[in-house]
Amino acid sequence: MSDKKTDNNIVLENVHLNLNTSAGQISILRGISLKIKSGESVAIIGPSGGGKTTLIMAIAGLEKISSGSLRVAGVETSELGEDDLAVSRRENFGIVFQDFHLIPTMTATENVVVPLEISGSKDPFNAARKALEAVNLGHRLKHYPGELSGGEKQRVAIARAFALRPNILLADEPTGNLDAKTGSEIMDILFALNKQNNTTLMLVTHDSQLADQCQRHILLQDGEIAKNVVMNKSDD
Repeated sequence: MSDKKTDNNIVLENVHLNLNTSAGQISILRGISLKIKSGESVAIIGPSGGGKTTLIMAIAGLEKISSGSLRVAGVETSELGEDDLAVSRRENFGIVFQDFHLIPTMTATENVVVPLEISGSKDPFNAARKALEAVNLGHRLKHYPGELSGGEKQRVAIARAFALRPNILLADEPTGNLDAKTGSEIMDILFALNKQNNTTLMLVTHDSQLADQCQRHILLQDGEIAKNVVMNKSDD
């Protein structure tokens, strides 16, 4: 098991990620070096195509880096095989996608139950109910995704990501498909859960209000870190 108290629980050193295409090799990440502390909230910002989503997918082990070192909770994940990477994701990560990725034939509760059952939770339905209640969806437990609003779907996705109390939450444009009011509610939920559980929060976002609530801004341009700025030094 990973040590969830590791101070720098995400460490990248000179990480490169290249893709081979019919037009030749494309460099997506170019020498990324970065340390993220346990419990820190970080906004990954920058223009489209700069490598933001690829960066968090690499951290989660969903994209394989080409070279460099990538450690999560003290484990060199770049050297792990697919089975061990799956274990690392289960132990350490919750992931929230912009498009929710809910299973349409399952209720809100059942969508949250899936990762709990995979992890061997003794009472997955009770844990799922509590997770949904924590994001103010106790009245939508038996509703299917098609019966939920965009904001409610995102809250189900957040409940699913937080149900296992992950060490790290990665979110790709979590407010991108939502109106301003609903997006603000989602922001409040994310940061409340971040503080309650001391969860490391990494958010890819174009939303300046969401980014401004984070302790650190990392500006990614053309696959490189252009700026790495601590916004709240009292929490550093």
